[in-house]
Amino acid sequence: MVTDWISKWAGYTPIKMAVRDAHLGSDLTYQQLNSLSNYLGEKLVNAGLQKGDRVVLLSEFRLELIVLAGAAMKKGFILVPLNYRLSSREIAYMVNDCKPQAIMIEDQFEKLLDLKQLDFKVANSYRIDALAEDLHQVEDQVFLDNCINLDEDDALFILYTSGTTGFPKGAIYTYKMAFWNATNTQLRLDITSQDHTVICMPPFHTGGWNVLLLPFLFQGASFSLIRKFEAGHVLRCLEEEEANMFMGVPTMLKMMADDPIFEEVDLEKLRYFIVGGEPMPIPLIEIWEKKGVPIRQGYGLTEVGPNVTSLHHSDAIRKIGSIGTPNFFIETKIAQELDTDSLSGELLLKGPAVTPGYWNNSEATEKAFIDGWFKTGDIIEVDEEGYYYVKDRIKNMYISGGENVYPAEVEKYLSKHPKVDEVAIIGVSDSRWGEVGKAFIVSKAEVTSEEILHYCQGNLAKFKIPKYFTFLPELPKNATGKIDRLKLG
Repeated sequence: MVTDWISKWAGYTPIKMAVRDAHLGSDLTYQQLNSLSNYLGEKLVNAGLQKGDRVVLLSEFRLELIVLAGAAMKKGFILVPLNYRLSSREIAYMVNDCKPQAIMIEDQFEKLLDLKQLDFKVANSYRIDALAEDLHQVEDQVFLDNCINLDEDDALFILYTSGTTGFPKGAIYTYKMAFWNATNTQLRLDITSQDHTVICMPPFHTGGWNVLLLPFLFQGASFSLIRKFEAGHVLRCLEEEEANMFMGVPTMLKMMADDPIFEEVDLEKLRYFIVGGEPMPIPLIEIWEKKGVPIRQGYGLTEVGPNVTSLHHSDAIRKIGSIGTPNFFIETKIAQELDTDSLSGELLLKGPAVTPGYWNNSEATEKAFIDGWFKTGDIIEVDEEGYYYVKDRIKNMYISGGENVYPAEVEKYLSKHPKVDEVAIIGVSDSRWGEVGKAFIVSKAEVTSEEILHYCQGNLAKFKIPKYFTFLPELPKNATGKIDRLKLG
């Protein structure tokens, strides 16, 4: 299986731009990207890295990360991008779990890596800002391909997702998954080598790498990287670079529509926006439709694809709330409840874009599958025309500003507070972030919301910290003694 897509396009279209850093205004052609990837791959091998070794990333999106991805495709390193919005305690857990042979970190995130919390010694550590200067010094030289043979089942990424048990799980993302996800995406979105997009999803998200970035590299298209989402900057970049496709979450699109420059920017080149994470409200769809930008919604998850379904933009209003229909090479099955006549139940998935499992976690891997089908944990309803709708989340997850939040993880941390007896968290609607957390607490002693908030700050990512705190004498329970979350809602 061909895993080194960059070298192929370097041969076909060497002087075509591959990637641009919108922050610096600098770019790399496919030939430059391939040459630098060869250089970096050899540099890391000479430092002792080999196939299967993990490389942790703590960085915003920038050119060096794409060069590193190219190096991984040539030498078999496994990239582990971590969420720099997390606390050092949370990051240390994931680093200890994946045991990387190298860590690449931006200067601004150095304080997040607390070496005292690690139970092993990292062999290699690189400052990405210094690496950028190193690559700049050799960017005019030519470094030839010296790739090793990789198998389709070899891992390209380990992508950590929050777990329902309170601990993050590292989903293994293979070359086979990358190929079939790129194929599915190209077929449904009509991607060509002439397309250009702007990537502002962060690199620790499967949405940053796998919704459009890798499918665009597979197709020989081009993209620009924006390090931080700022609505006005994204709008200007889409206009000036004449992007014809863009992926974002509803919160981003609302901020862009509310930005002062929204009315003046010319976005006529855009074919559509791809939107995921949660359904788009009809008024927001209509605002963008009026602007001349159709909305194309879909559904996905880190462990599968992530591009699983797509709703054609012509159905955005008619099928509001729908995630569309399954992509080409995705098999679906609805695990129906015995007491219902409707086509509704948990969505199960199978196909070449499904993860083989979780890193260093055989128990979680076993629980994720049933008879070879991946259990999404989402309750799906299918209408008479075959369109899918997400009705509920079995795992109680809610989405805040495009970030998945699992209550169990936050509850586990809050329960360690000396004054907290019991705690349950649910997601509630929020006009800015879509959903935020609301914590219901049974205390052992008198405690205030401010005390709990202070306890969370610095130890939980900001998007995980509940916005609301309610103190109850007891939590509602069902007949089996489990917390009844429906009564909390």
